[in-house]
Amino acid sequence: MANNKYRENKIKQEHTIIRDILPFLEEIAKLSTVKSIIPGRINRRKGSGIPPYIQLKYNTPSGIKLLGKNSSLIQEIFVVTDKPDKTIDLLKKKNFVK
Repeated sequence: MANNKYRENKIKQEHTIIRDILPFLEEIAKLSTVKSIIPGRINRRKGSGIPPYIQLKYNTPSGIKLLGKNSSLIQEIFVVTDKPDKTIDLLKKKNFVK
């Protein structure tokens, strides 16, 4: 039985992913401490031509919550990891998050 929830390179693709944010998620998925990435809901935001970026929010019971932002949209992103502190250090070291 087919269902539309699938994973590609640790990224669960159940929901739409902001196109500008996908390259960031693909890089984050390469980190050895990351088990999976679950993109969440997308909301509109007021912005004016800012380049896309990922913002670190807070730790969750299963890992880390991030926000993917571009000039008009914002998306929740959940990173599943057993090592949230080490993963945050790697994200910062590689300049993946603001």
